[in-house]
Amino acid sequence: MRISSFYRFHSGVCLFLLLWVGQAAIAQDPGIRGLGGAIGGQIGGQFGGGGRFRGGGTMGGSSDSLKRRNKLEDSITIHYRLLNSPQQILLDSSVEEIDRRFPLRSGWVHLGNLGTAARPLAFTPRTQIGFDPGFHALDIYAWTPEQARYYQTTRPYTELNYLLGSRAEQVIELIHTQNIRPQWNFMGGYRMINAPGFFQNQLSNHHNYVFTSRYQSTNLRYTQYFSLTSNKLQVGENGGVVDTANELNDPVYKERFNLPTWIGGSNTFSANFFSTQIGTGNFYRNTSFLSRHQYDFGRKDSIVTDSTVVPLFFPQFRLEATFRYDKMSHRFLDQRGDSTYYNAFYDWNWLSRYDTVEIQDQWKVASAEFALYQFPDSKNLHQFIRLGARIQSIQGETEFAAPTFVNTSLMGEYRNRTRNRKWDLLAVGEIYLTGFNQGDYLAKASLQRSLQKGAGTFRLSFEQSNRQPGFLFDSRSSFYRSNLSFDPKKENITRIDGEVKWNKLGLELQGAYYLVSRLSVWSDYYRPDQTDALFNVIQVKAMKSFRLGRSWRWHAELFWQQRVGTASVNLIPFYTRHRFGYEGNLGFKNLQLATGIEVRYRPRYQADGYSPVLGQFFYQTTRSIENALPDLAAYAHFRIRPFTAFLRAENLNTARELNGFGFTRNNALAPGFYLPGLQIRLGIYWRFVN
Repeated sequence: MRISSFYRFHSGVCLFLLLWVGQAAIAQDPGIRGLGGAIGGQIGGQFGGGGRFRGGGTMGGSSDSLKRRNKLEDSITIHYRLLNSPQQILLDSSVEEIDRRFPLRSGWVHLGNLGTAARPLAFTPRTQIGFDPGFHALDIYAWTPEQARYYQTTRPYTELNYLLGSRAEQVIELIHTQNIRPQWNFMGGYRMINAPGFFQNQLSNHHNYVFTSRYQSTNLRYTQYFSLTSNKLQVGENGGVVDTANELNDPVYKERFNLPTWIGGSNTFSANFFSTQIGTGNFYRNTSFLSRHQYDFGRKDSIVTDSTVVPLFFPQFRLEATFRYDKMSHRFLDQRGDSTYYNAFYDWNWLSRYDTVEIQDQWKVASAEFALYQFPDSKNLHQFIRLGARIQSIQGETEFAAPTFVNTSLMGEYRNRTRNRKWDLLAVGEIYLTGFNQGDYLAKASLQRSLQKGAGTFRLSFEQSNRQPGFLFDSRSSFYRSNLSFDPKKENITRIDGEVKWNKLGLELQGAYYLVSRLSVWSDYYRPDQTDALFNVIQVKAMKSFRLGRSWRWHAELFWQQRVGTASVNLIPFYTRHRFGYEGNLGFKNLQLATGIEVRYRPRYQADGYSPVLGQFFYQTTRSIENALPDLAAYAHFRIRPFTAFLRAENLNTARELNGFGFTRNNALAPGFYLPGLQIRLGIYWRFVN
């Protein structure tokens, strides 16, 4: 089998990055504009923050955290920050839930193959305001500027992640970060997801790139953040399995690749696991550039020791400018479109047999944001007031038009995390004054309290948004194929939620209440709709860990939700997940091991259908899905110093005796879409520290 030049290129990239193997990194955060360690604690100025903030942690070359390393944590003080989050985040090294590094998180379902369209089981309406192209089925596989990490390291740090699954499923992820200068850090990352799938035309081929840089001047006044993220998401679309004659239980189709599908061809089993060619599918591309500049005004000071002079800076005002450019393309292609299928499901009478079907929307969005910060307490940068304005230029290219918009908005933010770090108050507001999104607004508030002696936390949040639906619902979109007139009103969504964590009890409780009106949905494969009546959704989630012995654990998770009122929304009433197993070291000092079984159960319910042309899930009431047995998996997760790995055997519940033993029981994920049989996954995570 001949490997394409594309794969030879990426193999070279992987080899080049692996030359950094054997290095290790320790991330340290600067103190309040230069002050750290014990001194910083005395003045109450240390904190962990996102891109808008600075401070926290220790400073000075002598504070190497590896000297006080905890085996249960990973490189202990390797922290990173996100652009808009005031939190320091530690690297996760636990082995109990190592599979959460898997690109698709627990509580989500896809269409039968990693990389295909995915949705959360919990009701989760979009609340983000501003311009929205409307394509989100592949969002969970994309990297965004908001997710980009900004490190501060004393030594280079490299991370290599690799997953190999059944049917040549592969995930490769590489991350490297280091400081070029004491005040200048960069990070580069790459991820590939390639999964041929078990069914016809189900190939997913995703490539993600990220580059970030953070620079701070020696006088501590100026800070610059830069990020580049790029996503190339490609997924084959087969429209689901054609099961008109109970082909799923026919021994002729024991090899699932032979099952007939609605679109994508009718080839017998012959999968090229190195192929990246998709003849029928969705192709999403987006690239984002972001540059943020901050300049502070305040009071300079210093601490003089026997050997050094530690400069200090206490900001009072901050000027901030953020520039961002996004280029997005959303394309559906079927090189041999079957007119029978498109006529039946999309009412396309104009299509001839085996015509090429190609639909595309393209967007360019440039924005400039300016903000002013005021710090009432210069020794507590967690307390600030932020006022800002944004102007946004949007240019589109569709089959029917070339829309151009200019959005303007105002925003404000207040945050106060007390010096003792017990209370954390946040209030955020934004409103669009002009443009396509005129009248959009968002109001958020949250209050968090840390319980005594690290016992846990309590949080209460409120959020209300009034937003224009995605442009996909606009008749100017290339994907708008309905003959019906549709003028969507702004969606209004209110959410109240709370969370309580008791660390000693191993208990976490979450609850949420939604009040929703005018939610935009798809009523079938191509017809848009909007809910008229006001409806409510109540959600409760509980997670508890039980000790069954010295080293045996039971981790239980239960989620329940209920809709009140009529609405075109499919909801699963509940789902539950349980892990039973051993967690310990078997007497080996450097070993961490978690092994056992995992059980997931979903009851019978009416799940959303899926429209491959639009790349959207839609409301349907004609078909219910139900699995005969709970999902069952066996797992072994372990860590030996910097090396971590997991081995999982999934979908064990698909085993049955039907014309011979095999894993052919049908577990549905959506109407027409099924889980494959037995899947074996091996994941390796290796962090290199110098």
